Amino acid sequence: MKTHFQPANDTHRSDTLLIFLPGAYLKPEDFEREGFISAVRERHLAADSLLVDADVSYYYDQTLSDRLHADVIEPQRAKGYTSIWLVGISIGGFGALIHELARPGAVDGIVALAPYLGRRVLGAEIKKAGGLRTWQAPTGPQPDEEPDRKLWPFFQQYLAPKPAKNLPQLYLGFGLADRFASNHKLLADALPPGRVFTTEGGHDWPEWRQLWRNVLDVLPLPSMGRARQQPVTRFPVATSRSSSAMPSAIAA
Repeated sequence: MKTHFQPANDTHRSDTLLIFLPGAYLKPEDFEREGFISAVRERHLAADSLLVDADVSYYYDQTLSDRLHADVIEPQRAKGYTSIWLVGISIGGFGALIHELARPGAVDGIVALAPYLGRRVLGAEIKKAGGLRTWQAPTGPQPDEEPDRKLWPFFQQYLAPKPAKNLPQLYLGFGLADRFASNHKLLADALPPGRVFTTEGGHDWPEWRQLWRNVLDVLPLPSMGRARQQPVTRFPVATSRSSSAMPSAIAA
């Protein structure tokens, strides 16, 4: 996977890394153009950023989780990052979540902005059952192996009085008129109120920009001067591609 590194500080590297996953048919540099990186710097947060070119082909050929782990997360851990967060928009949010399914505890936190959360028919089934608090995941053989069948039982872990220690902190943001909002609301009910953010509008950059700034104001990230930093090294870009399934309702 190709990556582009943006340090929080031009001279020192932080111990915290934000890994950005774009939406379908979007480019990693869009995060810079839309002010996501500058928002981190404006808040004087000691968190470096890594923009990942995780295009839709990784979802189509079902290699997203493996490549993200091998090409990005493991090498960054080896470079000394002690806290790693995945930040994904739309299909990128879905990618961050299914990576957690494949590699539990590999990251410390996830920010999912307007994420694709699977098929509406499954969401409708959960809503009919009264939401995630009362829905019971089917047992036994399933009619298909789509990842959303594992995603919703995973979300139920956040309802536990004391979630598992390796369960990453999960923050959700979405527009109230987003085409995926019905599923977003189901997930929102399983999360603490302080980890759910909404805005007016739909599924586009103006909403995502506002949501990111709101989420960023409360994320437990270190501030400049209060975190151990190391001299910045411009790391080589990983370019290999060598398994997460491509949802049928792919969107930006």
